[in-house]
Amino acid sequence: MTIVKSRRARIGAGIAALALAASIGGYLLIKPADESANASGSDRKILYWYDPMIPAERHEGPGLSSMGMKLIPKYADDGAASAPGVTIDPREVQNLGARIVEAKYGTLPSGVTATGIVAYNEREVAIVQARSGGFVERVYGLAPNDIVRAGAPIADVLVPEWGGAQQEFLALQRTGNTELARAARQRLILLGMEPGQVAAISRSGRVHNITTIRTPVGGAVKTLGVRRGMALSAGETLAEVNGLGTVWVNAAVPEAMAGQIRTGTPAQVMLTAFPGETFTGRVTAILPQADVESRTLTARVEIANRGGKLRPGMFATVSFSGQQRSSLLVPSEAVIRTGTRNLVMLALPGGRFRPAEVRVGPSAGGQTEILAGLAEGEKVVASGQFLIDSEANLAGVEARSIGEAGAADPAKTAPKQGRYQTSGTIEKIAADGVTMAHRAVPALKWPAMTMTFRPADPALMRGFKRGDRVRFSFDQTSEGAILRTIAKETGQ
Repeated sequence: MTIVKSRRARIGAGIAALALAASIGGYLLIKPADESANASGSDRKILYWYDPMIPAERHEGPGLSSMGMKLIPKYADDGAASAPGVTIDPREVQNLGARIVEAKYGTLPSGVTATGIVAYNEREVAIVQARSGGFVERVYGLAPNDIVRAGAPIADVLVPEWGGAQQEFLALQRTGNTELARAARQRLILLGMEPGQVAAISRSGRVHNITTIRTPVGGAVKTLGVRRGMALSAGETLAEVNGLGTVWVNAAVPEAMAGQIRTGTPAQVMLTAFPGETFTGRVTAILPQADVESRTLTARVEIANRGGKLRPGMFATVSFSGQQRSSLLVPSEAVIRTGTRNLVMLALPGGRFRPAEVRVGPSAGGQTEILAGLAEGEKVVASGQFLIDSEANLAGVEARSIGEAGAADPAKTAPKQGRYQTSGTIEKIAADGVTMAHRAVPALKWPAMTMTFRPADPALMRGFKRGDRVRFSFDQTSEGAILRTIAKETGQ
């Protein structure tokens, strides 16, 4: 019994020793492998250390990030074998519900709607003054804000100075001395009499030193400062009358949309007082100062006041018709606005995605204009891009800068020179083409004339306007004249 127990004890001790040796041997086998891996990794050049949760935060060595996460190295050869971007399995992209669209040229719906208030046209103000000193004999019962017609009487004024001058004129007229009579007539006019009044005195032969002061225009009496019995001096203002033939509508345009409105922009005005009726006009001025509280600019629209229906103070809704132009467009939902920059998520070949910085223009109708950072035909993610952007951030993928977009393939973006060349002046730029008055084209036996060219790329006309003198090339095809290149002539 004792021998069996002793043998069992020796067997147990042997098993324990083998287990200990196995564990030590396993440790010795694993450790060299790790050390070998570290040794092989030490040959890779480390650019910086970063936290995948904060890819923009970079450190010179290992440690913890500002969020307390362990930093990992960014190697110089990371991504060397493939283009920049993050690769996502197509099934995952489908599960995300990502919708991919191409950036295309199109016409951005233009138009701005704003609220406005009808106001007087301050250019139709008439100041009624006394041309001579005297005394008010009679007033005609007017009050401020009364509507008067042109030539309506304001007051009868007695002018004592006219009495003696008129008697002298009549006396000289009876003598037959035309020279002296002409001088006396001129004196009466200088004293403030109208030529018609002088002619009436000459015909009647009687002195008349009471004159009726009338308003030269019809409209609303804005101020009235004359009363019966008061003494007047020459040049004193009796009334101020504002015409109502045209009125202004001062529209409060949001600051973000003010760039779409120019002087001359057509406008349609609708008023709650006249439902279903539209008044048309044009922008005559954009006032220079913005309202600091509402962040709006005032666009002044002048419209005809047919029948005097429009009264200052009325509330109006103003719709501006902007000029339509061809622009590079993407769905508005494809633009990621971070507050400091705007991004779109590029869909690259091979299931790769990369953010790209863009400069955006106005948005309308669910479309946003891309001014820079994207080329026609490039594909972007229109929905689900936020999740893909998060994956790109975790992988530390840097966004493509605006400058990189045009530098990728210069040969692809370089304009093709047309076969025929000439120069001319731009007369009209429209969505279907540009009309130019150009010089003769001897190669085609064309004389100097005005015709319309269709741009091969709508982007060619950016920066040009009516009246520019340009040098351009074009091709003559079965579809008409195709504009290939265009540049402003030196000296403009």
